[in-house]
Amino acid sequence: MKYTYLVLLVTVFGIVNAQTKTDSITLVPQTQMNAAQRLLSGNYASAVTVGAYAEMLYNQPEGDNGELDVQRMVLLFGYRFNDKTQFVTEVELEHVNEVFVEQAFVNYAVGSNVSLRGGLMLVPMGIVNEFHEPTTFNGTERPGMDNAIVPTTWREIGVGVAGRFNNLNLGYQAYVFNGFKSTEANGTGGLSGFLGGSSGLRGGRQKAIQSTIDSPTLSTKLDYYGVPGLRLGLSTYFGKTQAADDIETIDGANIGIAMVGLDARYAYQRFTARGQFINASLSDTEEYNTATGRDLGSALRGFYVEGAYNLLPVDKEQKLFIFTRYEQYDTHANTDGNLVRNDAYNRTDVTSGLTYHLAPGVVLKGDYQFRSNALNGDDVKDRLNFGIGVWF
Repeated sequence: MKYTYLVLLVTVFGIVNAQTKTDSITLVPQTQMNAAQRLLSGNYASAVTVGAYAEMLYNQPEGDNGELDVQRMVLLFGYRFNDKTQFVTEVELEHVNEVFVEQAFVNYAVGSNVSLRGGLMLVPMGIVNEFHEPTTFNGTERPGMDNAIVPTTWREIGVGVAGRFNNLNLGYQAYVFNGFKSTEANGTGGLSGFLGGSSGLRGGRQKAIQSTIDSPTLSTKLDYYGVPGLRLGLSTYFGKTQAADDIETIDGANIGIAMVGLDARYAYQRFTARGQFINASLSDTEEYNTATGRDLGSALRGFYVEGAYNLLPVDKEQKLFIFTRYEQYDTHANTDGNLVRNDAYNRTDVTSGLTYHLAPGVVLKGDYQFRSNALNGDDVKDRLNFGIGVWF
């Protein structure tokens, strides 16, 4: 059955052969921009800018019913008050029936290389949390570690600075954010926890929904552009989780987080590659698990490497990439106290498929995922995926 799916995948994409212009910013790491950066770029005649990106997916696990989903539709709005002051917002509709604000911040350009920002912003950790528009990455689904380790889409309210040292080919970001919410009172004198072994920190995202804040967190990102075709990133995130006033002093209500990420993107003619490594060290997890009954690990760790090759002639405007991504991520990379590591949380995904850039801002995707974990006898279902993505 697996080989049948792969043959079907190649056949479906092999019949498409039109020739239109490809949006180069999705392919060249040094000039790649995300939605917010495009709105801030100033390359628009009007003060008001409007855009969108969307993903429509089909997922078919082995032996189960498939699922069709308009996974997300994000509306982009920007307004330029003057040459220095701009506002950017993204309004996201998930699965047709949920609405979130993904970003909403003011950008003030102090100088050509320095901007002050405040509002709801993306935490700059790794690649996909900032660059998650569907035309900017291979694979129908985002990498698994950018769900379990980096809880994409990870955004919080904060203030900070962003810019670039042109003489060093170095971009920088530094923000003070509110952090994850770790616990709440359960009504019986105890605590309920939002963080857990399988999903790590994901359940603690506050998403600017009446967020509580006790102690701010610090997030930084450096991007190096000095080698043609190469982009290197170093991300950090340090701080504590948040709990309400009535419980924040209870032992185990909060944990400490120290997260570090390394990432790289490279492009040369028909070949592109990327890789990422993230490690998060969590403190006070033994007390947290005792207070909440959860199974949060004391270390979350993952990496992936990916290579892709354009099957079409280099002088053609369309691109058809065949790619393979190998990723391994473990939300129980370490545990404290009496908590036994759960090998089911040590996961490996191998994703192979095709990414066809049909037109500027339009992509067709298909891939097959071989999924497993380290638990003996555990049956993780492999999955066939198809998708359509747009961004304008």
